[in-house]
Amino acid sequence: MTSATVEGTLPRPASSAVDKALDLIEIVVQANRPLRLSELAHQAGMHRATAYRILVDLVRRGWIMRSQDHYLPGTVVLQFSQAAAANSLVVLSRPVLQALSDQTAMMVNLQVLEPDGGRVIDVVRPPRLAMITDLLGELLPIHKFAGPMALVSALDEAARVPYLRAAEQQGHPPAARDELLRDIEVAGRTGFALERGRNEEVIASLSRAVLSGNGRPICALTIVGLDSEFDDPTLAKLKEHLTAATDELQRTLSGTTPGADLD
Repeated sequence: MTSATVEGTLPRPASSAVDKALDLIEIVVQANRPLRLSELAHQAGMHRATAYRILVDLVRRGWIMRSQDHYLPGTVVLQFSQAAAANSLVVLSRPVLQALSDQTAMMVNLQVLEPDGGRVIDVVRPPRLAMITDLLGELLPIHKFAGPMALVSALDEAARVPYLRAAEQQGHPPAARDELLRDIEVAGRTGFALERGRNEEVIASLSRAVLSGNGRPICALTIVGLDSEFDDPTLAKLKEHLTAATDELQRTLSGTTPGADLD
């Protein structure tokens, strides 16, 4: 019995609008680089105008992002795919990371939230800070690093609990749980997570999360440098630069980056 003869259902065209949308999403997610409209249309076997009309809706719904004339996995896909996050976020965020590092003369990294902490997926490190490990690819716990703390502070209270448990499993003493909770609450209230000397005595870091439209954390930008350079006046300037950078990245991820309409 075919789907066309099942009671209460209708036959579906061989290439429905849903099929076409899913085809485009799959092509974008599986690509090893951002694709142009013409490439997407060709791989999907569609006219460019048809592909473009569907892409407009997919961008609006967050399944696909557009950066100028290229298409990448969107914020919805990023919630399900670490590979998509690495492909999409790194491409879109690298100019912001580079500019922030140039402005501050500090190392800047990009992190995404995973079940046990924050994963570093990109780093820009100036030559003067070559002595600081960049931790690229490492999973960082919330009780030692500013990045994962900034990400977790953007979650609601119930969603934070697994990360507190993970911190204890990673060696954070249960007796210090209240202090860690206070730090998370401060980060949530101020928008900034500050870490000084928890992982290495001479290293400090300042982080801020980039949020989606519903307030969920997409990623975090973290400034890392020598603790001796994080005096109060410098820290105030770092917060200004970090706020501007996260705001810029948030605009980019929301799809407001200008670009050509039809390739």
